[in-house]
Amino acid sequence: MSTPPKEAPKDQSDAKAQVLPADPAGSESPQAEEEEEEGECGFCLFMKGGGCRDAFIGWEKCVQEAETNNDDLLEKCAHVTAALKQCMDAHSDYYEPILRAEKLAEEQAIVEFEKENLNSQQDQKSDHVVEEVATIELVKEKQSLLPNESQAPSPSSRDPK
Repeated sequence: MSTPPKEAPKDQSDAKAQVLPADPAGSESPQAEEEEEEGECGFCLFMKGGGCRDAFIGWEKCVQEAETNNDDLLEKCAHVTAALKQCMDAHSDYYEPILRAEKLAEEQAIVEFEKENLNSQQDQKSDHVVEEVATIELVKEKQSLLPNESQAPSPSSRDPK
């Protein structure tokens, strides 16, 4: 008759804590994993969760080195980026959301490039039209400065004989 009701919930929470899913084979201890993942972005965690973990870590290191040394990122890391892309293609079942987003971004970049190219062509046409109008106006102005043949020559333009 003297069992406090607060003890039963405590026992239940302990039971829940003990029924944790087993770690996947070859994973680190939960403490080591937490230390490594602390402060990492969701994208990085996702990338490291698939079959391209090592390729991604290599790519991350290359990017950090390039930024630290003020190197050209695209030039310096082209080989590791290509290796990471190949790995992601090989594991496309896992990396499909990233690959899809990358393809969409590439398509959008092409559309933007084509739009800028079209705008540039239109600007060039506009510039050409403006130049033609300016040339026509200069010709008209020049013609208006020439003496008009229908008018009698001014007295200063006559030859004194």
